[in-house]
Amino acid sequence: MRAIIVQRPGQPGSFGLENVPDPRPGAGQVRIRMAGSAINPADLHVMDGLGGTPHPPGRWGVGLDVSGVIDMVASDVRELSIGTPVAALTFPHAPHSAAGAAAEYVIVPAADVAPVPERVDLLDAATVPLNSLTADQLLARLGPADGRRLLVTGAAGGVGGYAVALAALAGWSVTGLARTSDAEFLGRAGADEVITSLEGASAYDAVLDAAKLGGAALRAVRDHGMYAGVFPGLEPAGERGIMITSGVVAPDGRRLREILALTAQGRLETRRAGVQPLEKAALAYQAFREGGRGRWVLTP
Repeated sequence: MRAIIVQRPGQPGSFGLENVPDPRPGAGQVRIRMAGSAINPADLHVMDGLGGTPHPPGRWGVGLDVSGVIDMVASDVRELSIGTPVAALTFPHAPHSAAGAAAEYVIVPAADVAPVPERVDLLDAATVPLNSLTADQLLARLGPADGRRLLVTGAAGGVGGYAVALAALAGWSVTGLARTSDAEFLGRAGADEVITSLEGASAYDAVLDAAKLGGAALRAVRDHGMYAGVFPGLEPAGERGIMITSGVVAPDGRRLREILALTAQGRLETRRAGVQPLEKAALAYQAFREGGRGRWVLTP
């Protein structure tokens, strides 16, 4: 199969499309014939080096989000069958992976896979897993909504957009920090208010800091409130009794199934910036670096 492989992690541009052996599922796994693989910041972290620090030497696959059709299942998998359209979050450096999701075939534990409803386009489904599960799991760390006030920074980004929508559905009173041009999207997502600056922002019960503003976002939280960061290790120092939390996203096929159902119902919105085939991945990575809304999706 063909897969995007980073030959020299930490050095920009050191990736290419290579032929690697077709993977086969082991116990408890399925093989997905990839239809779409969304590009995320984690891909650039491998290519460029996280925080300026190169990854360990060796060849690395990239791609965490995958959608497609199951074309092979292990003999002990009962709940999923060949031909089922699915989506999943997968980690390319886990023991079960021959490459990342940016490959023609992707091996995923069956427990991490969710069927894609008919009303959700498979390429749109590729943009859902990482961002939605990250937002959902961070919100879980903040506890029940109970009408509390939540500030989401980077509210129109991939994680931030899902944080706004999922928090609003859960009963939070949500304020989104974003550009004025993003107000219409955030209104559809369920934001009660959109602000363009943290000036004067205060007394929020919690902040989900998708923009990684650190101390600036923390100052908008009331005493004994809560702060959730998207990048473990980059959280600000605690102050005023504020609880500081963060976490690494974990695959969750059950919850992803629920999120895709909300997507099919129109209660969550997907945003696809564009599509490029694997052989033109460099164009998509460059477009992603240049910014914008939505996720670029690679296809076979």
